[in-house]
Amino acid sequence: MTSTSKTQDMLSGRFADDLSCFELRFQRSSDIIIRRFKITDVQQGAMILLDGLSDIEAINQSVLKPFLEYQNHALITSSGLSLPEIMTLLHDRLISNIQLTISKERGYLMEQILSGDTVILIEGVNQALLLGSRKWNMRPVEEPATEAVIRGPREGFTEDLRTNTSLIRRRLKTLDLKMEAMKAGTESNTSVVITYLENKVRVGLLEEIKARIQAVDSKVILDSGIIENLIADNPVSVFPQMISTERPDKVVAGLSEGKAAILVDNSPFALLLPVTFNEMLKASEDNYEHKIFAKIVQMLRFFMMISTLFLPSLYIAITTFHQEMIPITLLLSVASSREAIPFPSFVEALIMEVSFEALREAGVRLPRPVGQAVSIVGALIIGQAAVNAGIVSATMIIIVSITGISSFIFPTFSQGIAIRLLRFPMMLFAATFGLYGILMACLCLLIHMCNLSSFGSPYLKPVFSIKSGNLLQNSRSIWLQFRKLIADNRH
Repeated sequence: MTSTSKTQDMLSGRFADDLSCFELRFQRSSDIIIRRFKITDVQQGAMILLDGLSDIEAINQSVLKPFLEYQNHALITSSGLSLPEIMTLLHDRLISNIQLTISKERGYLMEQILSGDTVILIEGVNQALLLGSRKWNMRPVEEPATEAVIRGPREGFTEDLRTNTSLIRRRLKTLDLKMEAMKAGTESNTSVVITYLENKVRVGLLEEIKARIQAVDSKVILDSGIIENLIADNPVSVFPQMISTERPDKVVAGLSEGKAAILVDNSPFALLLPVTFNEMLKASEDNYEHKIFAKIVQMLRFFMMISTLFLPSLYIAITTFHQEMIPITLLLSVASSREAIPFPSFVEALIMEVSFEALREAGVRLPRPVGQAVSIVGALIIGQAAVNAGIVSATMIIIVSITGISSFIFPTFSQGIAIRLLRFPMMLFAATFGLYGILMACLCLLIHMCNLSSFGSPYLKPVFSIKSGNLLQNSRSIWLQFRKLIADNRH
């Protein structure tokens, strides 16, 4: 920016020119309030605020009323009190109970007005008073709907950024807790806060987070999910590379482990990073239960994840290609249930899985009382009708039901979506190549997950910590050793 443009972006001290600049910039904005008032008979001022985001009652009581009471006294003269004297005079005699700062940058002042602050222009002064008057209706702190627990705090984040930071401060009363503010979105100018523990965060992590947020090329940031998709290491991957949570206690637990969190204004979800795949199977409730019980529940979640991913595929592969693996009694039972079914196992499973996902989505989108009825009654009626009509077998209904129940066990909702999505290509591989297809798909999935990282941390850590650049070399080395072992056995 040249010196001329910098000068033009500053207040001139000519009251009429400065005020007309604000009026021109905010024209056709019915929620912008511009109110003129007199300081003396020859000196006037103007107050500019945004209706709905500013505390108008506090401004009237703490600013306008004192100005009107002292309007017969020359508070500020064109001959010039110094800026510290102006500040002292206004703060001590007039504006004593509102945060007061000064600025001469027009762009910054307009930005603060849009955030709910109030700007006061005074004739003959090339500085504007900026009053902290932000106040708007917000949702109270409630229990998170997506992460309910039996034991643990019932507080969840809200859409107000300062409320969210205070919920973290209440739990971490230490000077090492830092909160750095940024802006994202060229048009929305959304406030973003990066919080971390200075003595525990990994070296270089903060710089990486800041660089990625600054590189976000988006005009409007409405939620933390937009930032999550834009700054992830591998945005194409279906696996979440950050934990999205509504729980302050979960964020605090992550900060104590050396992670960083991203809070976004107008979003009740915080982003916790870096994370591993194993950490996404842990619920915040695990920190408050007995360690043995918590480990057993985590193992249960792991096996339910395996069921969600592989159970339909195994059924398709075994009933289509590998019937000899089924005990004869069970084989006769499965064969009798499928005797009148006109579709192969893959089509049968695909119909039921898609129907189940449609019912789940309908239950989410409909009003809550109606949605629950549609999900439960719809599943029972459609399942029973499909069996009676001979479209699907009773065994397939059992498989889909177990898979559906298992898919609800994930503490991280985005991880559950990824596993639910991946079971469809697994079913396709199983229908094409049988168990060999499942093995190939599983190997491709593991290779992909080994290549994933979350802000420099291996995604499968501590099980696998192979770096992306060395993955091919390590795979080749393992293959050569395997061939050598086979050759030695032949000799």
